[in-house]
Amino acid sequence: MQGLRSAIRTLTLIPVPAGGSEDLGRALPWFPVTGLILGSALYAVDLAFRQFPLTPWPAGTALLIVALQTVLTRGLHLDGLGDWADSLGGYLDREKRLAIMKDVHIGAFGVAAIGLDLLAKWIACERLVSAGRAAFLIPIAVLSRGMLVWLITTLPYARAGEGMGRPFVQGATPGRCAAALAICLSACLPFGLAGIGFFVLAWATAVLLGLRWRRSFGGITGDLLGIANEGLEIVLLLAGAWFVSLPS
Repeated sequence: MQGLRSAIRTLTLIPVPAGGSEDLGRALPWFPVTGLILGSALYAVDLAFRQFPLTPWPAGTALLIVALQTVLTRGLHLDGLGDWADSLGGYLDREKRLAIMKDVHIGAFGVAAIGLDLLAKWIACERLVSAGRAAFLIPIAVLSRGMLVWLITTLPYARAGEGMGRPFVQGATPGRCAAALAICLSACLPFGLAGIGFFVLAWATAVLLGLRWRRSFGGITGDLLGIANEGLEIVLLLAGAWFVSLPS
């Protein structure tokens, strides 16, 4: 349970009792469980609004879902996305891009990337809410956190010196990664074909991102984990929105 407390404190601002593990690697199998908690909270927003005798407003519900997710995660991954987008100005210079990503300030590219990210989430969530499939938010939240463990386990730490992601990379083991992936698969199975499709798509996306990060940066950093989480969420949300638009 110390690992669970560490995972929740790392990925969210949900208050938990003190006593997290000093070995942050122990938090890795609990990443998808933290995603399960987040996804359930987001789905609860849709369930709550369906209880009110009001005219359905899917766009408004979707906006609240996106806002709640941003608050609960304190914009942690959005910050990584913005830093990565700003680093595009460094072109192919690896060290320059890493230096830009470490800068606490955000530039025009970063602002634009975060804006597009939130817009894409809102559009996809609106489709899921309209189709009565907001429950898809649960496996999506689980997978977008669980696949981070795969990236942490399979990639070296790219930045010299200390960084937010280094303790997790140092504590990563194949066993902890296997546990995280098993939890991801278990969370997807109740959703049938859609759930299996989410799992395969999430793993394929993580593999492609891992190849890209290794080629461009030589490994993974905390900021790159942030963009990986956002990228996975966007891909899965859009896939879910496309799935619910298919004929029955």
